[in-house]
Amino acid sequence: MAYSELIKNFGRIRDYMREFYVYGFKSRDEYTLKSARSYDDERRRLESWLGDYMGFRQTPDGKKVFLSIDSRICRHNPLYKAWKAKSFTDGDITLHFLLFDILCSPEISLTLNELTQKLDEYLEFFGGPRTFDVSTVRKKLKEYVSEGIIVAEKRGKTLCYRRAEGDLTFDPDALAFFSEVAPVGVVGSYLLDKQSPSPDRFAFKHHYITGALDSEIVCQLLDAVSSGRYITLGTVNRRKDRLSESRVVPLRIFISVQSGRHYLMAFAPRFRRITSYRIDNILSVKEDEVCPEFGELKQRLEEMEPHIWGVSTQGGSGERIEHVEFTVRYSPEEPFIHQRLEREKRCGKVERLSDTSSRFSADVYDATELVPWIRTFICRITDVSFSDKALERRFRQDILDMYALYGLGSEGGDGK
Repeated sequence: MAYSELIKNFGRIRDYMREFYVYGFKSRDEYTLKSARSYDDERRRLESWLGDYMGFRQTPDGKKVFLSIDSRICRHNPLYKAWKAKSFTDGDITLHFLLFDILCSPEISLTLNELTQKLDEYLEFFGGPRTFDVSTVRKKLKEYVSEGIIVAEKRGKTLCYRRAEGDLTFDPDALAFFSEVAPVGVVGSYLLDKQSPSPDRFAFKHHYITGALDSEIVCQLLDAVSSGRYITLGTVNRRKDRLSESRVVPLRIFISVQSGRHYLMAFAPRFRRITSYRIDNILSVKEDEVCPEFGELKQRLEEMEPHIWGVSTQGGSGERIEHVEFTVRYSPEEPFIHQRLEREKRCGKVERLSDTSSRFSADVYDATELVPWIRTFICRITDVSFSDKALERRFRQDILDMYALYGLGSEGGDGK
């Protein structure tokens, strides 16, 4: 039987899912943040959601547990199951269904006192019925008004409530695609659950599912961006195991096409510059007042984007623009090399020099972000140049060290 305890605080579940499945499954002895009993409770809870996607391997140290998800078979993000485990009291459920039965049509509009009286009439047929006071009903209605499913409007000086009009319809294929590739895709997954079952038409070669754990944080960030507000971020440095707070102006969310990792691009008044924050390191978001310079800051980011390779806006040499350039050669039978440069150039430029050589160049804030990509062309590179000469020397020295490791001499260059 599935473990059925429901949850209220998703932040705790987010931490456990990361510790168990994203950063590597920890055994009972290795997990020291909580008690052994808490470990067992949370592990059973997660296994009830993800048991069909768990794999096991026996090692000399014991059984190792890991997530095993084949995107050819599993077309929908299994981590969304965590969001669909909600905690409701008996009173929550009763009040919810009674309110929507009373307000069964958008044409029915009732005051708070009228609704409370109707609730009493519904419940008087039960022995020892539950009762709801005016304050409880008002709070629940206020919650539904904020969600947009109940409309509050004035009738003279009295506030009346009615059900919001119409049910939205969606293309199930569009929902299926949105739920797997978009930020806060869990919203699409919820809506899919309300649609009639339809064939799964999408499969993903690179399916980045762990962003599902950050859906709540991303939603809060997008809300702050849309209103142009300051926010206070609670973040964690996992290497140093240190918590901190930062007051920033959120501007945009970047998503890596290589790793699927989400980043917040924000203006940090403390540093007086735009910088990035890994969203999986953000623990909390608290909205503050509106930022009067929000439009100017957003325009500043847009002007910077043509010089941002990844998410870094400051290299080792400060905020100045750095130039990177390299030339590759290939045989006439390898046109895919030039095609790859064109496909992966991002903010750079590609120039074909001949039938067998091409040159890539870019002006970026942080040239170190390009180095791992440039290394994938080693053995085809005939010339490379960085305006940051310290970085260029390090790049050349890495090649010399590789030649030395394989006993190939100094064919890789002089390292200067």
